[in-house]
Amino acid sequence: MSATAKRGYAPEIIVAAGCLIALISFGPRASAGLFQIPMTSEFGWGRDTFSLALAIQNLLWGLGAPFAGAIADRFGMVRVLCVGALLYAAGLVTMSYASTPLQLHLGAGVLIGFGLSACSFNLVLAAFGKLLPEQWRPLAFGAGTAAGSFGQFLFPPIGSILIETLGWQQALIVFAFTLLPVLPLSVMLAMRGTKQPAAAPGAVAVPGQSIAQALAEAFKHRSYVLLVLGFFTCGFQLAFITVHMPAYLKDTGLPAWVGGWTLAAIGLANAVGSLGSGWLTSRMPKRHLLAWIYLGRAVAIAIFILLPPSPMTAIAFGIVIGVFWLSTVPPTSALVMLMFGTKYMAMLYGFAFFSHQVGGFLGVLLGGILYEQFGSYNIVWWLSVALGVASALINLPIVEKPVARAVPQPA
Repeated sequence: MSATAKRGYAPEIIVAAGCLIALISFGPRASAGLFQIPMTSEFGWGRDTFSLALAIQNLLWGLGAPFAGAIADRFGMVRVLCVGALLYAAGLVTMSYASTPLQLHLGAGVLIGFGLSACSFNLVLAAFGKLLPEQWRPLAFGAGTAAGSFGQFLFPPIGSILIETLGWQQALIVFAFTLLPVLPLSVMLAMRGTKQPAAAPGAVAVPGQSIAQALAEAFKHRSYVLLVLGFFTCGFQLAFITVHMPAYLKDTGLPAWVGGWTLAAIGLANAVGSLGSGWLTSRMPKRHLLAWIYLGRAVAIAIFILLPPSPMTAIAFGIVIGVFWLSTVPPTSALVMLMFGTKYMAMLYGFAFFSHQVGGFLGVLLGGILYEQFGSYNIVWWLSVALGVASALINLPIVEKPVARAVPQPA
C-alpha cells in the first residue's frame, strides 16, 4: 500500500483542497490596498498609519510562519490551519470596527498577521511536500501558488464593488465570512498513518533529528542562507505593490477602478506564471530560474515608472509583473526540500518566508513613511529595482544538491 493510500486521500483531492485554501486565504490580504484611501480619508490618518498596520501584518506573518510550520510538522496541519483561519477572520472583523490607529494595528496587523502565518499558502506547500508522491510535488507547488494568485484575481474587483455598494466596513465583514470554508477543507490535508513520506531525491534522513539540530544544519548551509537572503526582495516588492499600488495610481489622476483591476491582472497573470514556474522548476536549474525572475521584475518596474501613467500601462504592468509575482515560490520550496528533505519542510520554508516578510514589512512601511515625507513613491520604486538586480545575483551561487549527511549504518 502506498503512503498516499495509507493517508486516505488521493493526490488530486489533496491538491484541490490545498489550492482552495490558498485561494481563500490569499484573496482578502491581496485586497488590503483598496481600504487605504477610504479608511485614511474617514479618520484623517496619514498613509504611514495604514502602512504601519500592514507592515506589522507582514512581519508577524513571517515571524509566525516558522512556529506554525514547526507545530504543523509535529502535530499535523489541521489544527494549525483552523486556528489560523479563525484568527484571520477575527482580524478582518476587528479592522472593520477600528476607529483608532491602535485598533487598526491590532486587527489588520496582529490578528491578520498571525492568522496568515497559520493558514496561508506556505503551509499548503509544506503539506504538499509531505503528502504527495515526489512526481506530483513540483507542479503541485506551482498549482498551490497559482491558486493563491487566482484569489488575488477574484477578490480585489469584488472588494471594489463591495466598498462602493456596502461601504468598506461591510466589505471587510464579507471577507471575514469567506474564510470559514478553510475549516472543513483543512481536513483533507490531515496526515494519516505513521509512515513517513519519501524524502527528496538524494536526501539522507537523519533519524531522531531535533528541531534545534535541523535549524543549526540549515543556517550553516551557505546555499540555504543565500536563498533566504534573496527571498527578502520578493517580499519587499510584493508587499509594497499590493498595499500602495491603488493609492499610487489614484495619485496620478487615474480612477479608483484602475487600482482594483491592476491587482486583479497581477493575480490572473500570476496564476499562469506560478504554474509555468512549477513546470520549469523540474526542467532547469532552480537558481537560474530565480535569477531570471528577479531580473525580470526589476526591468518591469523600471519600465513602468518611466512610462506616462494610464489605465493601459497600469494593467499591462499588472500582467507583466504578475507573471513574476509568486513564481519565486515553487523553485524556493523545491530547493528547501531538495537540500533538507521533507521532515522539517514547513519550518525551514517558514524561516525563508520570514525573510520574505521582513522585506514585506520594510516595503510597506517605507512606502508610507517616504510618501508622507516626500509626497512620492519614487524612492521605493527605484529601491525595488535595485533589490531585484541584487537578488538575481545572490541566487546564482546556490548549489543545488542535498546537504551532506552521514549515511545511517545498519545495526
